Amino acid sequence: MGAIAIDNGTVLILITLAVVPIAAFAFGRSGGAWRQIGKGPLAIEQEMPPPRSTGAAPADRALQEAEVRQMLEAKSYRRVRAGRDPIDVEAEVRRLFEEHPAAGPSPDASLRDEVRRLVIAGNERRLRRGEPPLDVEAEVERQLAEFA
Repeated sequence: MGAIAIDNGTVLILITLAVVPIAAFAFGRSGGAWRQIGKGPLAIEQEMPPPRSTGAAPADRALQEAEVRQMLEAKSYRRVRAGRDPIDVEAEVRRLFEEHPAAGPSPDASLRDEVRRLVIAGNERRLRRGEPPLDVEAEVERQLAEFA
């Protein structure tokens, strides 16, 4: 009986010729899966949420007082349970709101100075391009308001 003698090189070539089309077909069908690698809720590189269009609205003073009152009542309750004197909640609320009056956020002097330097540098670039300079103080206030 005649057996066909096939050497190792021929076997490798035949296997390769059989597997390559199958692998190419499988790879072509998995395109969507490849685009999702590294994405998902636990991925490190996620898309950033869109920036907020406006700054945060100032909190209502009555709402602030109610929340502070709740926190102070809870603190007073914990103190009583620990065997210490309770807190005078109303007096503490008045004291806190007198110490920190409701005003818009004011940037510290170093931030204001840094923004001023950036505006001045921007004005120098505008002058080199032949454009009119901006009003420094008005631009500083605009940028700080935009930042806040």
